Amino acid sequence: MTEKNLKYEAKQALERYANLVARLTPKSKWGQGCLRAFWVGGCICVLGQALADAGTAWLHLTASSASGFASVTLVFLTALLTGIGVFDRIARYAGAGTVVPITGFANAMTSPAMEFKPEGWVLGTGARLFTIAGPVLVYGISASVVVGILYYFIRW
Repeated sequence: MTEKNLKYEAKQALERYANLVARLTPKSKWGQGCLRAFWVGGCICVLGQALADAGTAWLHLTASSASGFASVTLVFLTALLTGIGVFDRIARYAGAGTVVPITGFANAMTSPAMEFKPEGWVLGTGARLFTIAGPVLVYGISASVVVGILYYFIRW
């Protein structure tokens, strides 16, 4: 076979492969996915606002404390739902709608721990709990320290 024939055969193989991929790849329902993400993410945010409002009305918290109360409650509920396997089904349905709010962080922190639960409390759950969250916490805390120091000197 000549080099020209080899190039022609390679081109034909690439075209057959591209046709196969185009035929077998499922069509994306991005419009439906966007709507699901929008309404589920919106419901999570409405729940967070309702928790903050309940904190100010019924628990007599300040607005700042009520926001913290809402965040902690959402993180707890997400971790609980992840632990019992409900949040994963919600995430499969809503996609990015569950990732954008604070619930995505709680799920990312809890999921590795649940995955390695059979390895035990210390080496499984405890060691894997901060696999994803560890870098986020390290850089978040480090950034807050740097900002705090800069704020101190700028304000001084």
